[in-house]
Amino acid sequence: MTGSQKPHSEQDLSRRKVVAVAAGGIAAAGLGGTAFAAGAGDGPGRPARTGADPDGEVCYRLTSETVEGPYYIDADKIRRDVTEDRAGIPLLLGLKVIDSETCKPIRDAAVDIWHCDAAGVYSGYEDQGNGGGGGPAPTGEPPTGEPPTGAPTGAPPGGGHQEPTDDSRYLRGTWRTDRHGQVTFRTVFPGWYRGRCVHIHVKVHVDGEWTDAGYEGGHTCHTGQFFFDEESVLASAVVEPYASNTAERTTLTEDTIYDQSGTQGGLLKLRYDKRDIARGVHGSITVGVDPDATEDGQGAPPQPSASASASDSASASASVSGG
Repeated sequence: MTGSQKPHSEQDLSRRKVVAVAAGGIAAAGLGGTAFAAGAGDGPGRPARTGADPDGEVCYRLTSETVEGPYYIDADKIRRDVTEDRAGIPLLLGLKVIDSETCKPIRDAAVDIWHCDAAGVYSGYEDQGNGGGGGPAPTGEPPTGEPPTGAPTGAPPGGGHQEPTDDSRYLRGTWRTDRHGQVTFRTVFPGWYRGRCVHIHVKVHVDGEWTDAGYEGGHTCHTGQFFFDEESVLASAVVEPYASNTAERTTLTEDTIYDQSGTQGGLLKLRYDKRDIARGVHGSITVGVDPDATEDGQGAPPQPSASASASDSASASASVSGG
């Protein structure tokens, strides 16, 4: 990092030209407020293991891969606070990236996250509206009136990745893992849209070189999603602006992207005041990856889980794109 760079500034860039950021731990004060302050022993996820557990598991299993979805934008912002002007329940997302075979932390990886806002809208695709097509999208504060007519019922046009339609970039960001493999983002609890449960997208890029000039080379070794348990989603749904989101909601067990495997499938560990979730949520997970693999999320989407019933077919059709 040069003397002129500021660690919290937003910087436009491409995947192969990333402005370097400093390594090291993330101070709670730098992420806003003391509600999320954590001690040295309060890192995300479980501590790494080098021996087998009673079930015969050695180290961590590989975290499930998923499709990229249509709304990925290639590394526009190097920042830990991705909130911008989006209203919602504060979420501090703590991630630890490790090699699933050796349990060793992976330092200097570039981690991308992106997700929709409380109204179910993705930045860069506001004219897709709440859930892919059927625009126009709500802008500014989420809608507070009656449910909109002509709500989208299927996957976004074209299925796979779509080019951005506007310059908004809220709730998107990239940051560098420290020597412990840890990275922390400040954002808001995501909302929902028809066909998908509440989720956050993630990519992990490794083997690139961080220099004063940028981040060069490397490859994507993991493309996945993080999920929220139903208790937390139901608690958020009675808090504004989520309470004004009138889109049909898909539950965790109905979702066709989540593989129902718990932590391995991306289910976050959540901590919050059960009496008042609006005060904020701390989510954490350890992401086990194969750093030698290339997992860019361009393959076929996973098949619907056995727990998804035939009556959920309409929602499944909306989620096949993995948005």
